[in-house]
Amino acid sequence: RNLQKLSLFGDISILQQHGSMSNTYLGKVDPDGKKIKQIQQLFEEILGNSRQLKWLSCGFMLQIVTPTSLSSLSNPIANTMEHLSLLDNHIPGNTTLITAVELERFVNLRSLALDFCDFTAEMARVLADSNHVPLHRLSLLVHSVSIMHKSLDSMPEDENWKALTRNSANLRVYIMAFDVKSDDMLRILKPSIPLERIHFDSYITCVSGAVVDLISRQYDKFLTHFILMNDVIDMSGFPDLSDNRNEDPLVLLAWRCTRLSLLAVHGYTVWAHNLIAIARLRGSDLKVLEVTEESIDFDQGELADQDVDPVHNLIEQVSLGLGRPWHAVMDIELLSVFTEPTRHFYREMQSFSEGI
Repeated sequence: RNLQKLSLFGDISILQQHGSMSNTYLGKVDPDGKKIKQIQQLFEEILGNSRQLKWLSCGFMLQIVTPTSLSSLSNPIANTMEHLSLLDNHIPGNTTLITAVELERFVNLRSLALDFCDFTAEMARVLADSNHVPLHRLSLLVHSVSIMHKSLDSMPEDENWKALTRNSANLRVYIMAFDVKSDDMLRILKPSIPLERIHFDSYITCVSGAVVDLISRQYDKFLTHFILMNDVIDMSGFPDLSDNRNEDPLVLLAWRCTRLSLLAVHGYTVWAHNLIAIARLRGSDLKVLEVTEESIDFDQGELADQDVDPVHNLIEQVSLGLGRPWHAVMDIELLSVFTEPTRHFYREMQSFSEGI
């Protein structure tokens, strides 16, 4: 009854070690689905008996949260809830864990985290209504699997984002995109999203220079965190965002986005001279600059100069630019953002949502 904060995270990386993250594994553990049913009922009982719950956060708890779970919450509790996150990219078909109608009860929400495909134009309208307190934090996970099963057809259009930010002037958005095709990304990134943090993670699909360019032009007043991770196993080397472009998109990002405080890159080619330019542009305001050693490349001119050790010169120039000692990240596991992506999103979403 006195529970004020309930946060559940299902570590799906453990299941992934058993081979495919599929119902076959769950079928072995719980052949008739009785255990899952019991846990679902327990969860609904906890919600039904809550009298002081302000924060409800469920991430990747395989099938524990169902589309009917939230109906167990009484109206007084739903009306006073301040944070809600419902994330599960293993829901069959196009069902969602919360509907716009259900969201209408949550008039006091200050932070919300959902699968991007579940965050519809209708939901944006509900949150933009004047009877709803201003929303401060919105975290959205865009997953290629989700896009495949659900679609982007119901997503908010630019006018929905405009209306939402009129009611919620301090709204900031965090997006993590996982293996999302650039064409889809260009559709998703509406100009009026107050995007503060974006994280791209990929095993299959790399981000294009066009997407990075769009982000730096549209979100220059908001963007503080930009993370680019790529684990694509490609023998031909890492993708180069500056290919066939006059200016490197990451340098333009550092130039345009004056509030940028964190930049982390792994698995994309970062040219040494561009890294120096980024450090000089943002200086000591860039609190975190993490680039893995294997992502850094030197052009022929830098390598040809016999008098200068290019690696030493890079470390020296970036350190001077930032106004503090800097070095490349030698081992990917030392990256502050290196972890299983859903776990990273869940952890970041929690601290982002608390930071109101």
